[in-house]
Amino acid sequence: MMTADEIIGTNWVSGHPTVDEVSSAMQSFGYVDYMVFSVMLVSCGAIGIYFGFVKKSTGEDEYLVGGRNMNTLPVSLSLIASFISGISLLGTPTEIYVHGTSYLFIGIGIILVGFTMSSIYLPVFQELRLTSTYEYLERRFNKKVRLLGSALFTVGIMTWLPIVIYVPALAFNQVTGVNVHIVTPFVCFVCIFYTCVGGLRAVVWTDFIQTFIMFGAMLLIVVKGTIDIGGLGVVIQRNRDSGRLELPVADLSPSTRHTLWALVIGGFIHWLQSAAINQNMLQRYMSLPNLKEAKRALWGFIVGAMILIGICGYSGLLIYAWYHDCDPLTTKLAGAKDQLLPLLVMDILGSFPGLPGLFVAGVFSAALSSLSTGLNSMAAVILEDFVKPWRKNPFSVRAADILMKLTVVVLGIICVGLVFVVEKAGTHVLQLTITMSAIHSGPSLGIFSIGILLPWVNAKGALIGGLSGLGFMGWVTFSAQSAIANGHIIFEEKPVTTEGCNYWFQEAENLLLLPPDSVFGGNDKSRGDPWALYRLSYLWYTVTGALVTMSVALVVSIFSSSRIEKIDPMLLAPFIRKYLKTGDDLETCRVHNPQSGQTRLDGHISETVT
Repeated sequence: MMTADEIIGTNWVSGHPTVDEVSSAMQSFGYVDYMVFSVMLVSCGAIGIYFGFVKKSTGEDEYLVGGRNMNTLPVSLSLIASFISGISLLGTPTEIYVHGTSYLFIGIGIILVGFTMSSIYLPVFQELRLTSTYEYLERRFNKKVRLLGSALFTVGIMTWLPIVIYVPALAFNQVTGVNVHIVTPFVCFVCIFYTCVGGLRAVVWTDFIQTFIMFGAMLLIVVKGTIDIGGLGVVIQRNRDSGRLELPVADLSPSTRHTLWALVIGGFIHWLQSAAINQNMLQRYMSLPNLKEAKRALWGFIVGAMILIGICGYSGLLIYAWYHDCDPLTTKLAGAKDQLLPLLVMDILGSFPGLPGLFVAGVFSAALSSLSTGLNSMAAVILEDFVKPWRKNPFSVRAADILMKLTVVVLGIICVGLVFVVEKAGTHVLQLTITMSAIHSGPSLGIFSIGILLPWVNAKGALIGGLSGLGFMGWVTFSAQSAIANGHIIFEEKPVTTEGCNYWFQEAENLLLLPPDSVFGGNDKSRGDPWALYRLSYLWYTVTGALVTMSVALVVSIFSSSRIEKIDPMLLAPFIRKYLKTGDDLETCRVHNPQSGQTRLDGHISETVT
């Protein structure tokens, strides 16, 4: 109950409960829900036991790429489960609720990713049959560039995974009241276990099951919620009245948060980096026997991701329709923005034993699939990029297994610890994730793109370009996040109201109903406006990082004394190869791959300093 001091200034309605009482009443996670949630965890652990102890995954090729003979359907669903993390399941509905539907036009960029990757990037990596994506950088440039690419991936994965873990813990906290730092270690232990003992096969097959749980949980929410609220027409009308149903503006200003160009072009580049050159995703494509199957898995992933993002977007509309006259963020019924969907779940499904447990299992399934993929990919990168290149003697099978499994355990524990840092970030996780990932994703995409598309760029240019992009994006990103955290940059939000609330809450905390200047001190002219570069839309971050990297690499290569004399045509995009001459420019030979049954041209890169 509220104290006398807290009651002063509240929206007093005699006989109505407090927001704390309402919140406690909604946390009705019962024994059946815990059982459903536990069944999901036990199933994942059992899969790990099967592939770890019954059908053992031993040896690097088996542990990291599933022996390169996996089936297309489970791999395709695994790609969906890994890419659509809990960040998307909870962050996308929040984005629609707070800012409107314009974000959903990022789907156009996702479709473009499918065409670009299938014709340019995927053929190169699949034909080279790599284990670590970053081995490409050594073949195309040199060992230093490979090390830089691996380091960029490591930084990216270690900043992304703690967010992936934290988000579903928020959902669990909303429906149960259990502290996020209690549930996080317990659930992550299960994930670390099955990833450690089962390798990629365990990761893919747990993802396979988790994908169905994700889709089932989200469909249950939108169908039941739409019926309860009075139908699709009510949802559409209430969102139209609030201005949430909108098309993105065609504004050319790069500082406008969501424009048509930022969503299509910026979204395309961001998703391209994540899908086309990221070890997390490519390791799954490498587990397939040939390019044809890899392309099938790619388009299965694109279609599945589009459908799930659409469902998440509609969930955001449903949340607003449900709380259109009593905003739970203003009243603090939802403790954080990304707890809106769990709150809706308890309103819709709370009276049905087991269904809230199914929802939480769905959100955690998305998180566990991303975490397991990240840890398995890091095992590949640590072994292939950071250890093997510096050893003269090859590892024994047992030594390699121990190193890979130890990597999974140690990095998993570190990620759990970093959840404490993520908790202090204080911003919407969808934007935070895309923003922070741009520090490494822009330079990484830039390095791979100049390798595949620009044969005249040399190793020195790629290295300096990558470091320049990393430094530039690190400066811009942290400066912008600091400005946002201090209230110097404020994003326009859609209107909300609390006029229909039937419980008490403190109006002093009702920040969304106050003018931004009065909340954040916007009238303080002595503070000054942030530099224009810091106000750049987060969707342009990856584009900017890639452009800076590629531009610097080109300039350095032009004025550098180092040049590439001979290059393997298989390291270049298929449409580039036909423009290159053999003989003087390329040294090639025919190599037969007994595993794939394919014969291809091969060669080597030699860099000469003149």
